[in-house]
Amino acid sequence: MKSIFFKTLAVGLIAVSLWSCKKDETQTVSNISPAGTLTTSATTLNLVQSNASQVAFTLSYPLATSTGYVVPVNTSLQFGLKGTNFSPVREVAVTAKTYAPTVTEVNNMILALGGKVGTAAQIEVRLKSGAAANDLTYSNVITLTATPYLASAWVYVPGAYQGWNPSTADSLISVSSNGIYTGMIAFTPGNLEFKVTPAKKWDVAYGDAGSGKISSSAGDNLKSPDAVVKQVTVDLNAGTYTIGVPKEWSIIGDATAGGWGNDTDMKVTNDGKANIYTIKTTLTTGAFKFRFAHDWGTNLGGSLSTLTNGGDNIAVTTAGTYTITLDVAAKKATMVKN
Repeated sequence: MKSIFFKTLAVGLIAVSLWSCKKDETQTVSNISPAGTLTTSATTLNLVQSNASQVAFTLSYPLATSTGYVVPVNTSLQFGLKGTNFSPVREVAVTAKTYAPTVTEVNNMILALGGKVGTAAQIEVRLKSGAAANDLTYSNVITLTATPYLASAWVYVPGAYQGWNPSTADSLISVSSNGIYTGMIAFTPGNLEFKVTPAKKWDVAYGDAGSGKISSSAGDNLKSPDAVVKQVTVDLNAGTYTIGVPKEWSIIGDATAGGWGNDTDMKVTNDGKANIYTIKTTLTTGAFKFRFAHDWGTNLGGSLSTLTNGGDNIAVTTAGTYTITLDVAAKKATMVKN
């Protein structure tokens, strides 16, 4: 009898335990509200550079919540060019019930998504909410119309090649202010290390985070592989950098400082016209040509007013300091003696 009693008691305890577990499980259920309705103060935006710091428009929406067993719920706004199904997408995490970006922020976002300067673009925006990747909900989609403007921006490259002085460092330019900066840096033997700063000071400096990544918290210096002119490109959106052969235009010839063996690189102008290059340099009597990416595969010569691919050498009959401007699209150039 005693054996039967204990077996009965054990079964009863197991049943109570299972009932308790089921009861506990019901307490862990979370109910997450779906993404609410998104509204905007305007759908047609007037982007003017003189109003760069002003609010462009305001989005309003409810924040998703969870009840029952409370879990963190993430809410973000997604922006994409109309017709791309939000790919690529720019995503902004939000914790308030409104989002009011400045004209500059909207302009940069459109350009980063692939919009063109001076061309009207339609941008779609929606609200995304959820606690996990498999439990996301989306709001209605609003279409915004805006024409981005040209707003060149720069970052700076202080390094050993110029004495680690941000105030005199060479710059990288983002012609369309889209967060991608490029430029040419002349590294010298033993002076290959550098960093990237958003301003001409050391308040914020990007270093090497490994595997082609940069970080403002990284302590290691970036480093060029060679002591020559390199094209440095920094993508602050992706947090990456590359160093390669300059894919820009240069002059080369016995009238230049480098002779026919070394290019003298030109710089893209700061007016946003990516096909306009200029250089102020000293020339001797002789000749030169224009070429692209330090390679004879693409070169321009002949008459300055009608340059041709593979054309004749351009003669320099009087030595002196010249400002040379190349219009790649028009295939013409000017030489002005200073």
